[in-house]
Amino acid sequence: MEKQFRYQSATISYRMEGEGSPVVLLHGFGEDGHIWDEQVQFLKQYCLLLVPHLPGSGASGILHGENITISAYADVIHALLQEEKIGSCLMLGHSMGGYITLAFAEKYPSLLTGFGLVNSTAFADSEEKKKTRARAIETIGRYGAAAFIRTTIPGLFAAGFAQQHPGKVEALAEAGKQFSEEALQQYYQAMMNRPDRTAVLQSNPLPVLFVIGTEDQAAPMNDVLKQAHLPLKSYIHVLEHVGHMSMLEASDTLNRYLHAFINLA
Repeated sequence: MEKQFRYQSATISYRMEGEGSPVVLLHGFGEDGHIWDEQVQFLKQYCLLLVPHLPGSGASGILHGENITISAYADVIHALLQEEKIGSCLMLGHSMGGYITLAFAEKYPSLLTGFGLVNSTAFADSEEKKKTRARAIETIGRYGAAAFIRTTIPGLFAAGFAQQHPGKVEALAEAGKQFSEEALQQYYQAMMNRPDRTAVLQSNPLPVLFVIGTEDQAAPMNDVLKQAHLPLKSYIHVLEHVGHMSMLEASDTLNRYLHAFINLA
């Protein structure tokens, strides 16, 4: 079911599927909630899924103001839970969605029964990564959002998958036409300025899921493994020959891992 609510001056779009314990799925940069379609199709028989289009993605309006932060996006998700009168949930975030999940866990820990990072990290950007993002903001302004998405999407997949499934890579690149330059630049600014949130993981009593791709260049396996031991209850899954897009590259395997984690939490 597609639904909407107003947040500040923006309309936020989301969908709800299934019934039972609430699970929130947060997408990453250059995506919308449909990136989770294969997971929704599988998981909706086991739980109540809330799948928002983050501000500036899908049918959701962009947040207005200067210096929008990752925490600001977490506040949007908090407002969504209030809208649906949900007192607690499990939250799973992919890439930038993982950054938002960590910000939510930092700010609203009592509302979570557990959370997961799918191809994501608690580390802040390195200085080199910040410079890369700053250059990307300029590139988006010069060449446009669609062109930027089209050049970056292929590198998110493992090489073998991209060669064998060019249609899936192309479909995700084509979906990039929905984005405005302002939305992508806002995401990059927020990601570039986010703090290190390993303290959120340190001795956290909630169950925490880590899904890692061995060929993930955006959230490298070695980086994520350095933080996976920090929570009191970590559930770690390493996907061989998978890049940054495990929802598409290893959907059946990821579905099983998410289902198992949902049952635990």
